[in-house]
Amino acid sequence: MPLDDTIVAIATPPGRGGLGVVRLSGPDALSIASPMLHLKHPLEPNRVIFGEFVEPEPAGTRIDEVIDEVVVTYFQRPHSYTADDVVEISAHGSPVVLRHMVELALARGARLAEPGEFTMRAFLNGRIDLAQAEAVRDLIDSQTLYQAQVAAQQLGGAVSHSLQPVKQELVKLIALLEAGIDFADDDVPILPASTIHAHLAAVRVPLEKLARSFAYGKIVHEGLTLAIVGRPNVGKSSLFNRLIERQRAIVTATPGTTRDLVTEAVAIGGIPLRMVDTAGIRESQDEAETLGIQKSKEALADADMVLVVLDASQPLSTEDSNLIAQAAQRRTIVVRNKTDLATRQPQKLQSSAPEVHTSALTGEGIPELRQEILRQIQGGNVPQRETAFLTNLRHQRLVEQSLESLSATANAVDTRVPHEMVLLDLYAALRALDEITGATTTDDILNLIFGTFCIGK
Repeated sequence: MPLDDTIVAIATPPGRGGLGVVRLSGPDALSIASPMLHLKHPLEPNRVIFGEFVEPEPAGTRIDEVIDEVVVTYFQRPHSYTADDVVEISAHGSPVVLRHMVELALARGARLAEPGEFTMRAFLNGRIDLAQAEAVRDLIDSQTLYQAQVAAQQLGGAVSHSLQPVKQELVKLIALLEAGIDFADDDVPILPASTIHAHLAAVRVPLEKLARSFAYGKIVHEGLTLAIVGRPNVGKSSLFNRLIERQRAIVTATPGTTRDLVTEAVAIGGIPLRMVDTAGIRESQDEAETLGIQKSKEALADADMVLVVLDASQPLSTEDSNLIAQAAQRRTIVVRNKTDLATRQPQKLQSSAPEVHTSALTGEGIPELRQEILRQIQGGNVPQRETAFLTNLRHQRLVEQSLESLSATANAVDTRVPHEMVLLDLYAALRALDEITGATTTDDILNLIFGTFCIGK
């Protein structure tokens, strides 16, 4: 993709709005934009100028036709998003006006930007690394404030900074082995196996910690599905409504009211959840209820987390125990609901799943249930928000590849393989980490990553 031409695109979402922005980036951004603008003052770097968007005067006339009032900002290279000259024109959000602005820019020699090309130029011009570029997309796609905060940390280089000392240690080990090979005749000692293993440990420990962080990071990035299951009339729908904070599911005193799955997207602690209310699970001869029960069992099997709801005012049944056993293979919380009606001590469960006592009617225990859901998501440990963790599957796979190469290195050292061969595994480990930040990458990877961006970014 050429970097010496000027590109243009509408940078705001499609449709009508109060404002719309057209962005130009490249060496001719100023000269292309100037003829379509009448400004109160000449453009200066990093200064907002008020003016008018005009149709350049037709042949034989002396008057430009005013189309809209605009605010124009000029960012001079390299102090811009792309590290090229950038002109951003903010107009009223009329699709007709914005499209015409782009058409005039194209007529004067600009090229329509490809998806993600502005961010790709920022990467290729060295303003950001590849991990930061991917964080731009994650920030745009954020559904919760916490997701946005995590993406902003990664845009600031959190992942890249955590990898920097690891790569430095790996390069140091490579340099020592290379020196031992290249200067073997000059009394440069060959590293003993114990020293190599010590260097490998210094690399492996932080990488393994980073790899483990993906279990939580994936949930932060993608969210999870939470199914609420239980026997009929234990208060599943009431609990569902309490957790989503609105009357979404129908609630009656008649058992078996819910016949189909009811889903709602919510966020707890900044983690997006797809919450599913299910039909009560029991033996039934009713055809419609039987179909609903089958869907409930499928929802239980597909869920990332399960709330097994029990009626605290009733003795524990065999169906309750069976449901808890079925949910044991995934994150499970046992919810003893209807505590406002309970008159006896609850029976002890033969399960290690955490228990929360609630009353969906009064709201008692609902905050504690939210905290327990969040604790289960986090694996019992609340990660420090300033600590980098992996949210990107591509990054996680590359870290795993690097760890595999380090394991191969350790095995080669133990079997006394020549250091020339040991270096091949070390270089493979380094290349995998370089692909995260983009120090070494291919056009195919770049096209795959930036092809998922919107046009104007």
